[in-house]
Amino acid sequence: MIREIKDQTEWDKLLTEQGGHPLQLWAWGELKQAHGSWTPYRLAIEQNHEFIGGAQILARKLSKPFGRMFYIPRGPFCAKNNRGEILQELTNWAKNRGGIELKIEPDWAEAEQWPAGWRRSKNRILVSQTAIIDLSRSQDEIMSRAAKKTRQYIRGSASAGVTVRRVTAKKDIAKCLEIYHSTAKRNKFGLHEDSYYYDLARLAGDSNLIYLAEKDGQPLSFLWNLRTPSTEFELYGGANEAGQGLRSNYCLKWHAITEAKAAQVAIYDLNGLLNDGVSNFKRSFSDDAITWVGTWDKPLSPLYYAVETALPVAKKTVQVLNRLKKR
Repeated sequence: MIREIKDQTEWDKLLTEQGGHPLQLWAWGELKQAHGSWTPYRLAIEQNHEFIGGAQILARKLSKPFGRMFYIPRGPFCAKNNRGEILQELTNWAKNRGGIELKIEPDWAEAEQWPAGWRRSKNRILVSQTAIIDLSRSQDEIMSRAAKKTRQYIRGSASAGVTVRRVTAKKDIAKCLEIYHSTAKRNKFGLHEDSYYYDLARLAGDSNLIYLAEKDGQPLSFLWNLRTPSTEFELYGGANEAGQGLRSNYCLKWHAITEAKAAQVAIYDLNGLLNDGVSNFKRSFSDDAITWVGTWDKPLSPLYYAVETALPVAKKTVQVLNRLKKR
């Protein structure tokens, strides 16, 4: 039986108790509804009145005659032996609500078998390759597993007078966003409107871990994470030129890792490894590279194939238009 939960406190309590990912938090669904035309549904799957699995599903209405697309970021969450049953329950739920596809990107290991009827998607939303840190290890062991240069830079940036603090005030978040804009311009990637980040800060509350590195009161770099007891998940980060010179992002990230450990979070997820300098920086903190199972689709209608073919074209068109706007 599937039961929809419509109360934030009840949902986040369930998520916390069952080891769900931060992208399954109530706040993440609200953010995507406000800024991405998604409608969130929070579903608890029960058997004999006992919880066996859950998922925050995001639904997007497509143009006629396509119906709706359903997407689960870093979910569902359930015991490993219940995964097949949970996926079938969610498939039935989505199909009964006019879905043409159910797309999921769970934090499950690549080596696991996949149920019949699902297909690997070419249209990913989240990057499946990442590096994690097991926070059950001692702090000394975590440090020892980082690259030698990284350990030197952590100590060196702290010795140079770089300090790190957690921020919540809007004026401090504005400093972080100023750094983010300069980082995006330097590295040529796009950002949401500032209102998106301010809404996330408001909606996620204490689940936000926003850290700002400074020297003599001057902002240098920032890191923005989301936390549940199972996972601390890096969302955003950046450094200005002064921060790069002082390598402030090294002691900044180390501070975030040690704070997560102190809070008894299970793992620290550095979120997303590509073939770039940022990914090399992330890898230098952890020798535990992992590949989640990736993006998988359950076709629910013959129209699924038309939509999946059109998505890459539409995405490329938007990217070109965004580049033209910036000229």
